[in-house]
Amino acid sequence: MTVDENVPSDAVAAAPAGAVPEPAPEGEKRPNFLSRLMNFELTPERVPRRDLMHFSRQMSVFIKAGIPILEAIEAITDEMGNKKLKHVLDDIDKRLRSGQTFADAAAAHPEAFPDFYIGILRSAELTGNLDEVLFRLSEYIERDLTARRRITSALTYPIAVLALSMVVVVVLTVYVLPKFETFFASLNAKLPLPTRILLSIAHFITHRWYVIAGVGVILIGIAVWLWKAEGGRAVRDRVVLKLPVIGDLVQFAVLERFCRILSSMVLSGVPLPQALTVTTEAIQNDVYRRGLADAQQAMVRGEGLAGPLAETGLFPAAARQMFRVGEATGSLDSQLETAATFFDRELEYKLKRFADLFEPAVIIFVGLVVGFVAIALVSAMYGIFRQVDV
Repeated sequence: MTVDENVPSDAVAAAPAGAVPEPAPEGEKRPNFLSRLMNFELTPERVPRRDLMHFSRQMSVFIKAGIPILEAIEAITDEMGNKKLKHVLDDIDKRLRSGQTFADAAAAHPEAFPDFYIGILRSAELTGNLDEVLFRLSEYIERDLTARRRITSALTYPIAVLALSMVVVVVLTVYVLPKFETFFASLNAKLPLPTRILLSIAHFITHRWYVIAGVGVILIGIAVWLWKAEGGRAVRDRVVLKLPVIGDLVQFAVLERFCRILSSMVLSGVPLPQALTVTTEAIQNDVYRRGLADAQQAMVRGEGLAGPLAETGLFPAAARQMFRVGEATGSLDSQLETAATFFDRELEYKLKRFADLFEPAVIIFVGLVVGFVAIALVSAMYGIFRQVDV
């Protein structure tokens, strides 16, 4: 599922000639979750991936045409429609003029450039093929956006149906059923079990709403912990990988990203240990990050790549075989690309199958809920009429 350069590979076109790159200021490190919380930045504005894709592609074209990186950034900034990215590029321009490298300048803006993007940029600074790396980054981001669109389109309809049904049920429970409860009580009617269950649910929602609100707050807190805290992400990723259907989707998405990024970096001439380091940082799943970190240590000890990757137990047999063939024949980049294409197609197939299963499951669930409400009300009315007739 990149660094400037139109100059030879020995110079990073990001900095003026003779300038010594300086590390980013200490105060500009990526803020952690606690600092964001203290500064009320739980949801900082981020640059859309689509704009980052266009920027990467434009930079690739400019650099390949021999235009210096500073001129390329100025030209792109002048035509940039996204105000956030325009501000980021203005700051990058200033940092480049002060002597920083392109990667260091971009690293000061995590809201625009993901970790893997920065890692590949740093590698491109060493290999001097910035134009090619930027183009590959734009292609990768485009494929990632396409995958996201597939997921969104597959889930939009069933989620909309589910949300609408829940709204209908809440309205019935909170506003309609209490009126029926008063009506039934005035007749002293003996209600059937489905009606009593439904009225009990309505009574609980209307009179014990604070319990539901408390549970909601707890669930939100757990969700924040699972997504923000390091320990929470580890628990979340382990559980998600074990879920039926969803676990397969996540696994193939991670494998596709791993193979695609590693293939791109190996093809660009990045040393394999460094390429594996950057690729590991680009993986969002904690289980795979830990496994790949162990594989990297084994590779540094001289055990190669295919063997340590196979020992993690995180790669299917087909991928392990491709890695072995690529390592033995010196065609690791092409084998990784082949594996990435395979995982991408498998992901698309599994996503389609998931959507085919999820949509009818939602419709059946909605039908059961609505049917239960209808049966509860109709059976109650029918029982009352029978009691009146008697």
